[in-house]
Amino acid sequence: MTTLFAIITDGNRQIRVSPGETVRVDYRAGAEAGQPVTFDRVLLANGGGESSIGRPALDGATVAAEIVEPEFKGEKLDIVQYRRRKNSRRHIGHRQKYTLVRITSIDVPGLKVAEREDRPAANE
Repeated sequence: MTTLFAIITDGNRQIRVSPGETVRVDYRAGAEAGQPVTFDRVLLANGGGESSIGRPALDGATVAAEIVEPEFKGEKLDIVQYRRRKNSRRHIGHRQKYTLVRITSIDVPGLKVAEREDRPAANE
């Protein structure tokens, strides 16, 4: 089992990802389930014992993913504006669209990946 993870940038968000993990990213118009996606802006990668830190991004590093769900909506946000003594109220709701992706691999040139031993639980 590996302890590999990376921090990528999508839009203006930084996301920590590991292989096999499912994360939500900004909505991709025209995306289809099973379609591959590549994130080439990798800020940091850690292989268990060693880290590579980009300034600002790592050269040649990529994170490969595939789309699980092309479109789903986030939680509902309620925006309420109220002006006192003016009999003015305004209520707006919003749900942001996202795309769900599964991380398939993290490729960082020159990064050593340490294998981790599965330790038994403390109560066993």
